Amino acid sequence: MLRSLALILVLALTACGLLPEHTEDQQDWSANKFYSEAKNKLTEGNYTAAIKLYESLEARYPYGRIAQQAQLETAYAHYKNEEMALAITAADRFIKLHPNHANVDYAYYIKGLSSFNDNWGMMGFLMKGPLKQDMSERDSKASRESFENFKELATRFPDSKYAADARQRMAYLLNSVAMSEIHAARYYMKRKAYIAAANRAQNAVKEYPRTPATEEALYIMVKAYEELEMYDLRDDAERVMRINFPESRFLRELPEVGAKGWWEFWKS
Repeated sequence: MLRSLALILVLALTACGLLPEHTEDQQDWSANKFYSEAKNKLTEGNYTAAIKLYESLEARYPYGRIAQQAQLETAYAHYKNEEMALAITAADRFIKLHPNHANVDYAYYIKGLSSFNDNWGMMGFLMKGPLKQDMSERDSKASRESFENFKELATRFPDSKYAADARQRMAYLLNSVAMSEIHAARYYMKRKAYIAAANRAQNAVKEYPRTPATEEALYIMVKAYEELEMYDLRDDAERVMRINFPESRFLRELPEVGAKGWWEFWKS
C-alpha cells in the first residue's frame, strides 16, 4: 500500500514539473565536452546555463586554450544576460590574466559595451522616436566611465575590428556628457541663477569644443552674461557664436541689448 502511494506521488510530482530534471553526470566530461555544451547553451540563448558550464569547465580544467576561451565567453554570456557588472568583472579578469592574448581586444570591447548599456539600457542605443531617452539626461559620471572604456580599446588596439564601433560610441558619449552640462545650464537659467548657468555653459564650450552642444552653450553664455550685465563677456560669446554658427536657430532668439523675457524660450 505504501509503495503504491509513493509511486502515485512520484508520478504526480513529475507531471507537475516539480521534480528536478535528470542531468547527465559531468564527472567524466572532457574540457572539449564542457565547452561544446556551454557553446550550445550560449547559442540557444540559455545564458545562465552557459555561464555555469563555462565555470565548471574552468574549475575542472583551469589551464590551457579552452579555459581561456571559456573565460572570455563568460564575459559575453553575462553581457547577453544583462548582468553588466558581472560582465565587466569577467572582462577585467580576462584582461588581467591574459594581457597579451590574441583576443584581448574583445575583452576590452565587452567591457565597453557593458558599461555603455548598463547606463543606457540594452536597446536604448538603437531606439528611435519619442520612446528614446536622451542619454545626456542620465548620469554623466557613468557616461564618462563608458567613454574611458571605449577610449582604452581604441587607443590600445586602433586596428581592432571593434575600434570603429568604439569610436562611434565615444563620439556619442562625448556629446551626451556635453549635453548634460547644457541640461544643468538650462535648469539654472530658469531659476535665474545666471552665474551658475554661465559656468556650466562655459565648461561645455571649454571641455567639449567640437560637440554639437557648443552651439547652445554659447547662446546660454550670451543670455547669462546679459542678465549679469557683463557686457564684454556677452559680446565675446556672441561674436564667437556668430562666427562659428552663422545659421544657428538660437541667433533668432537673441533680443536687442537690454530686452527682457528671453528665458521664456525654455518654457516652450
